[in-house]
Amino acid sequence: MIKAFASSFVPSESKNRLRLCTFFIAILLGAGAYFIASEFITKEMFRWEAFYPARNVKSSTCKNRCRPPGSESLPEGIITKTSNFEFHPLWGSSVQNKMLKMSKNLLAIAVGIKQRRVVSKIVEKFPRDNFDVILFHYDGVVDEWRDFAWSSRALHVSALNQTKWWFAKRFLHPDIVAEYNYIFLWDEDLGVENFNPKRYVSILKEEGLEISQPALDPVKSKVHQLLTARKTGSKVHRRFYNFKGSGRCNANSTAPPCTGWVEMMAPVFSRAAWRCTWYMIQNDLIHAWGLDRQLGYCAQGDRTQKVGVVDAEYIVHLGLPTLGASHDNVEPKMDNRVKVRMQSSLEMQIFKERWTDAAKKDKCWIDRAQTQAEHAAA
Repeated sequence: MIKAFASSFVPSESKNRLRLCTFFIAILLGAGAYFIASEFITKEMFRWEAFYPARNVKSSTCKNRCRPPGSESLPEGIITKTSNFEFHPLWGSSVQNKMLKMSKNLLAIAVGIKQRRVVSKIVEKFPRDNFDVILFHYDGVVDEWRDFAWSSRALHVSALNQTKWWFAKRFLHPDIVAEYNYIFLWDEDLGVENFNPKRYVSILKEEGLEISQPALDPVKSKVHQLLTARKTGSKVHRRFYNFKGSGRCNANSTAPPCTGWVEMMAPVFSRAAWRCTWYMIQNDLIHAWGLDRQLGYCAQGDRTQKVGVVDAEYIVHLGLPTLGASHDNVEPKMDNRVKVRMQSSLEMQIFKERWTDAAKKDKCWIDRAQTQAEHAAA
């Protein structure tokens, strides 16, 4: 009995020892694997900790870079942000001559074929080396302009019965005209016998004018606002004095039409002033009445100093009624000029209401013109 018990106990005890040894061996192997793995993990964590801060710094730097919307997927060096209306040859490298390119300005005119002789005289006054030309054809007629030698150097854009402000909003985007120093946005009914564009630009630079117009010959011109009439013997004037009636203007006047104002027939904008003005032009208000009274906000400073009328280089406003008149190529013949004037007045009221509403709602906007006026009064 004792023998049988002993013989049955021995194998059971051996099995327990074997299991115990296996357990300890497993613990030792697990510990070794743990220490090896922990050392590897520590090294990897150190490497990633060193990597991620660098990556985060790069990410932060990239976020701070100002990129044009839509260009984020492109390398920055390939992005061309601006353009112009200068023509390029189909062969021969224009890149080689880039350093020799002269600083240019832009002449943009809304034209109809009936005024082609007047327009031709205007374009001929603007030298090719200093000015690019774009014509906005509101009567749809383009081919007939080929009779003029300068026509091939001008860019022609045609859209029936649209105003120059409609064209300007759609084809003179600030990024497109950003390489031009000054933008001449003119009507077609202007006499330029006494006007020299190069001297005019020189005066703008000397006087620091951001928004301007040539003075009007008071004898030959149709003058709507006395501020625009030429002062004999003067180079530039910035204000008008009127001591009679309701619209009085004196030395303390800070608002249009006493000062800081030009008419919309022949305005000239600096690059910076045009960028601001373009945003102010409404998509649906194509006559731009009322816009002239707010142009001072785009003058890049004090409008009483940065906006002016140039007397030394003056023009004649012929006052031809073109908008709404029938074109030779359109049937039936109609005269809608009265309707055009009514629409212009309506748009002026709409723009005025939009401005008032926008100024009221924008809590961050500062009326700098009003601030300057209050400062001057004090």
